[in-house]
Amino acid sequence: MAFPPAFLDELTARNPIADVVGQYVNLKRSGSNLFGLCPFHGEKTASFSVSPDKGIYYCFGCHKGGSVINFMMEIEGLSYPDAVRSLAKRAGMEVPEDEQYQSRYRQQERLWALHKEAARFYHSQLYAPGGAEALRYAQERGMPKAILTKFGIGYAPDHWTALVDALRKKGYTEQELRDSGLVTVSRKNGSLFDRFRDRLMFPIIDVRGNVIGFGGRILSNQDKNAAKYLNSPETLIFNKRKNLFALNLAKKSKQGYMILVEGYMDAIALHQFGFDCAVASLGTALTEDGAALLSRYTDQVVLIYDGDTAGQNATRRAIPILEKAGLQVKVLQMRDAKDPDEFLKKYGADRFKILLEESSNRVEYQLGAILKKYDLREDDQKVKYLQETAELICTLGSSVQREVYGGRVAELAKISPEAMKLEVSRAYKRRLAREKKQQEKIDLSPARNLQPKSRSIRYDNMKSAMAEELVLSQALREPALLDQTRDLRPEMFSSQLLGRVFDQMLKRHRQGLEVSVGGLTDLTAEETAHIAGIAQRQEGPVNEQAFQDCIRTIQEEYQASSAKTEDDLMALRNKLKQSKGYQG
Repeated sequence: MAFPPAFLDELTARNPIADVVGQYVNLKRSGSNLFGLCPFHGEKTASFSVSPDKGIYYCFGCHKGGSVINFMMEIEGLSYPDAVRSLAKRAGMEVPEDEQYQSRYRQQERLWALHKEAARFYHSQLYAPGGAEALRYAQERGMPKAILTKFGIGYAPDHWTALVDALRKKGYTEQELRDSGLVTVSRKNGSLFDRFRDRLMFPIIDVRGNVIGFGGRILSNQDKNAAKYLNSPETLIFNKRKNLFALNLAKKSKQGYMILVEGYMDAIALHQFGFDCAVASLGTALTEDGAALLSRYTDQVVLIYDGDTAGQNATRRAIPILEKAGLQVKVLQMRDAKDPDEFLKKYGADRFKILLEESSNRVEYQLGAILKKYDLREDDQKVKYLQETAELICTLGSSVQREVYGGRVAELAKISPEAMKLEVSRAYKRRLAREKKQQEKIDLSPARNLQPKSRSIRYDNMKSAMAEELVLSQALREPALLDQTRDLRPEMFSSQLLGRVFDQMLKRHRQGLEVSVGGLTDLTAEETAHIAGIAQRQEGPVNEQAFQDCIRTIQEEYQASSAKTEDDLMALRNKLKQSKGYQG
């Protein structure tokens, strides 16, 4: 979105990055920078840095970085214009009229309003004569009116255009209806039809309270071949990977942990019985985005997926994703019921609290899952069991943990603790050897080590790219150096990204604007993070001689790449041999 550069500069100045980041991260000063635990990935040692002078943040662990606007986009899951709007509101600034921005934001606002109207329509239909069976079904599932109201549960009538007609009467256009994802389009004549028909409807609400989509559950009298649950498709306002059902309510919980379940009904039942910290993934496996979202509101998650094979497989996949986000994971395995909804209806909240207290940590759960694979009465099976558990235990960071869990396995398998300790030690050494070998491969490939961390950014000419990085980092620290780049053109850069950034910096400098990472536009999140990393890694005083040497290197590499014949190349080499400092 094209905001006036002067406005963005003032926005950045009135939202000091240390103040904004400090609302989310506990920062401690170290030299000229501030450090804290990264909010975007799990870590125990602070690698997340904030540079007040440069106006940037950068994590040396996950390599996310950028300006204060990028931070708001990442931490709150906002689009670029929404992040700008949020910071402007924080600083008491008016957002200037920008037609492209206003058009997109108006489109988002219309879709939020449309979804809110759709939620009201569905909820009213639950109590209309046509919704009698759906209401009866909801009541049979144990949902009182208070819960139906709290979650905004409704009913999609068994008609082709009930919602379409209702929204048209509210003034929504054909295009807005298409953009909403709540309708389907006839291939025959382009007519619009309701996507959801004869389903119990669950509004999906984001953490800011906007209705962004719906989930619809099939009713018992429908075609058995139809999908049990149907969700909204992805739209301008809805991304199922980046949202969790009921998080808008659970984020207010005082429980100190979150419960993650598979479906809407489980989450609703938990809230109904007093467990107001429950959320559910949206019809798909847990994603890294979903785990990162959870980590903003808690540091501990209890996983309660169904006890069937699919649920247990989902549990095993979710554990490392949650731990990568820095969350402590416990696993509750259902007993005497297939899911939390059924258990709570049968036995009540007190019995469920006992289950919660008995929930195992992820190591105990994983050891239990391994045990189910083997028959310890068979010697060969026992050996395989001990080898697999040793591979798991050796990954634990604490020697105390390794000894405790190793002792439990030894007791279960009826072998001596010393024998198990030896097996774990061997597995631990094998793991260290594998990691060392992998690291050696990286260390022996310096070019690979110097490549950008994002796979979407690659350097084809490492010599020129290193010089290009230094030119940018030095100019970001001392913009006056850009006056010495009259003979350097963006097209000479071997990296298209670095050339684009240099071009923007040069134009801003000539216009008398601030030259900073925050002033760069039209970059992806990965590109901005890469430039922030370049700026943050460079320390020490500005070196004008090194700056000039890098300019010369860029020009020479550009000329070499432009040489079309062997004669051109020989002539260039002869010319360069006469240049000061040429060693080639």
